Amino acid sequence: MNFRMIIYILGWILVFETIFLLIPLVTAIIYGESCVTAVLLSIAVCLAVGGLLIIKKPKNTVLYSREGFVIVSMSWIVLSLFGSLPFVFSGAIPNFIDALFETVSGFTTTGASILSEVETMPRAMLMWRSFTHWVGGMGVLVFIMAFIPLSGGQNIHIMKAESPGPSVSKLVPKVKTTALILYSIYFVLTLVEFVLLLFGGMSVFEALNTALATAGTGGFGIKNDSLGGYSPYIQIVVTVFMIMFAINFGSYYFVISGKLREALNKEVRIFLIIVFSAITIITLNVRGMFDSIGEAVRHVSFTVASIISTTGFSTVDFDLWPELSRTVIVLLMFVGGCAGSTGGGIKVTRVIILVKGLAKELEVMIHPKQLKKISVDSKPIEHEVVRSVNSYLVCYVLLFAASAALISIDEHDLITNFTAVSASINNIGPGLELVGPTQNFSVFSAPSKLVLIFDMLAGRLELFPMLLLFSRATWKK
Repeated sequence: MNFRMIIYILGWILVFETIFLLIPLVTAIIYGESCVTAVLLSIAVCLAVGGLLIIKKPKNTVLYSREGFVIVSMSWIVLSLFGSLPFVFSGAIPNFIDALFETVSGFTTTGASILSEVETMPRAMLMWRSFTHWVGGMGVLVFIMAFIPLSGGQNIHIMKAESPGPSVSKLVPKVKTTALILYSIYFVLTLVEFVLLLFGGMSVFEALNTALATAGTGGFGIKNDSLGGYSPYIQIVVTVFMIMFAINFGSYYFVISGKLREALNKEVRIFLIIVFSAITIITLNVRGMFDSIGEAVRHVSFTVASIISTTGFSTVDFDLWPELSRTVIVLLMFVGGCAGSTGGGIKVTRVIILVKGLAKELEVMIHPKQLKKISVDSKPIEHEVVRSVNSYLVCYVLLFAASAALISIDEHDLITNFTAVSASINNIGPGLELVGPTQNFSVFSAPSKLVLIFDMLAGRLELFPMLLLFSRATWKK
């Protein structure tokens, strides 16, 4: 285990967090807010600790898979711990566990909040919440790899550990170039949404916060009613971009490269089919609750896009919808977005592989001597990928069950507990009942919040990096 290199990279994480904190600092200065001192103090702490860790670069910069997993999990933990300092120092969220919950929810793009009143928050803190979504959406280490050669060509181990999906491939031979391409696409899409929101009448502050939160599929709102009070135009724009950010960013690269067939691959097609099917079913189920079919389609489309992309914005209280609609919404929570997107959940690719694996096993039962391999888009899926998906599902179920059992000690109802864990581990934000779109997570005790914090981190990092921290094999020499 290359501990010196791990510490060195953690130092760079804090240095970059210092740069990230300039965003709320500038915001506080522009609006003349008193939290300038709190942000400056946070910057000083991050810079001091980070600077000490990067003074001397290790001679051995080689990283392997286990270092990659440890670096990713520890980086997200360190980033969140120090990222909560502005909330604590400013007094916006004085309780450290609550501040950590809000920060982890931001970086993991979950959007679950312990705040019941956000409109009274300093604008600098609101901007920090939204910016954590944007940073965490594509991945912190992916961002850093785009600028700094950390590990002598071994960055792919970090990218694999942090990137969402059952498998990771480079768009181009160099990992650094791949990271730059991904972040360029990410930045351009964010900028386009920001401009469109300005055209819709949003202020610069509102449009920037909304665009950052949408891009990271996080969903922290700056209004108590999320996006319910904005115009239909604004809601439609956000709906479209929530879906766009839930699609594999590699697809956009293929579009730019003129490879349309690769862009519209099976995962993207299945994802869009799920989206439109859910919109149709729920619209038929709730059409009587709205003044017109057009209004129903708009709110249902927004809700479906918000849940399957794991963004978590809301325009209406979908917890009041009929049971069929609420059931479809819960199912969408588990499906999530595409692999390689900023969306959370199990991912459409995994669902496809699991379904194809089940079909294969049923055929083998009938024809035991038949040799058949799972394929997607006419490409065979390697056995290691299938095994990884199956292992992921087992870990997912066990972690989900354990988390639900642990937070049930707070004596909340089953639906609240079930959807709270689902919203956390799938990085969605709102659930149902006490954690519905008009409620928040402040109802949970500190120990339960720590469980949900772990779930948010584990869900964002695809479970394994966080779970491997507790494995002896990870730390053996």
